[in-house]
Amino acid sequence: MTCFSALKSFTGVRRGFLLALLALVFVGGAFAQFPSRFGTREPLKCMDRDCLIGLVDSYFKALVAHDPSGIPFAMNVRFVENVDAKPVGEGLWQTASAAPSTFKIYVPDPEVGEVGFMGMMEERGKPVLIALRLKVLDGFVVEAEHLLARDLDPKNMKYLQTVRPAILAAIPEKERMKRYEIAGVAYSYYDALIMDNGFLSPMADDCTRRENGSPASNSGIPDNETDESPNYSALKTVDQFNTNMMDYIDDIDNVRVFAVDTSTGLAFGFSHFRHGMAKRVFPIYNMPGVTTREMQMPAFDLPAAHVYKISGGEIHEIEAMGFLAKYMAPSGWE
Repeated sequence: MTCFSALKSFTGVRRGFLLALLALVFVGGAFAQFPSRFGTREPLKCMDRDCLIGLVDSYFKALVAHDPSGIPFAMNVRFVENVDAKPVGEGLWQTASAAPSTFKIYVPDPEVGEVGFMGMMEERGKPVLIALRLKVLDGFVVEAEHLLARDLDPKNMKYLQTVRPAILAAIPEKERMKRYEIAGVAYSYYDALIMDNGFLSPMADDCTRRENGSPASNSGIPDNETDESPNYSALKTVDQFNTNMMDYIDDIDNVRVFAVDTSTGLAFGFSHFRHGMAKRVFPIYNMPGVTTREMQMPAFDLPAAHVYKISGGEIHEIEAMGFLAKYMAPSGWE
């Protein structure tokens, strides 16, 4: 007698119970070797910090080989590159030529099954700065996202050779913040930015920000060595925000602090800056001799990624990247 013919001898609740039990058996068996996007693949066997870092390394190895079959992608995996939804196998999967080597920042978050990465790699033999997000569910990659900054300024390449040691340093166990505390501090940065109020986010006096490698705050670059006048990049990050110099940013959409590593105090965020540029001249405060700032640029978007180093309740380091997109571009996740 088969298990299905045996069902005829049961009625009502007993038959329903047996059907549910059989369903669990068949689902459990299927999970052990689920048919992934590129053939049958074993799911990831672990979901700890080291496993997520290893997944990133395997991902880049597959990218450079132009072969996604080595990654356990789910059948319904979604892939977005520079706010453009694509099938896995297109975009950087066709153009990657060398994996990240020395400039690498990992932000694994086993608690939510996501991992962020920022690093320098090569595309068609040219340097490119990448921010990567991978989301894992039941051992399979269900979402993959790339942000790519190409055509980097040569004078900033020296800042993209090695990661600042403070970013990678482990936080002593007794001094580690909770995940939600780190994420909350990271989210506050976007509030301070859009409100032009540095006091809305706990940015330490030593908080240093770089954007696509370029020193952007607390730079230590003298006035006579910068092309920018006034030299906003020399200001402390909190003071810089309080000048109103960011007033050209209309809105910040799709803000996601998706990964937090409590052992290093790192938080990884993606966002989408909108700049309508309807206002070309805006007031500047707290800068002696400077009353206005003028920006003659067409409207644009800036999809961006930020890595925040947070300890003692404050932001100490920021590594940011982004690329110019058309104004009011979609996020790719609609």
